Amino acid sequence: MRFTVEHIGLAARDSAALKDWYVGTLGAELVFDNGQTPPAFLLRMPGGPMVEIYQGDQALAETAKNTLAGWRHLALRVESLGLARAELAARGIVFTDQAKPAGGGGQVLFFKDAEGNLLHLVERPKDSPIR
Repeated sequence: MRFTVEHIGLAARDSAALKDWYVGTLGAELVFDNGQTPPAFLLRMPGGPMVEIYQGDQALAETAKNTLAGWRHLALRVESLGLARAELAARGIVFTDQAKPAGGGGQVLFFKDAEGNLLHLVERPKDSPIR
């Protein structure tokens, strides 16, 4: 049996607003809208799997703590960390840290979405064993 990642779920305080952020800021494509209240959406991320955004019933300040057990961040692979950082900064993203070494080679740069969920850009060298 072969498994592939179809989507990852992301509970939101305001699912419609967070959907708009992913579409407007990261160029995600709206694939499905349940048309209900509360709304739920499936978004296809550029070059990859989908993110399901649906209404959550509580939020924790610790969500943005990368060492909290559980799913902690969504990594977005880019060809150029510098160019991606500049483009996202022009779209309103504030980066509070510098790039750091990535496990497996390259660099990572963390940032947060509109609700404080962690994402990061990852740039791999051309000879990286991670494809």
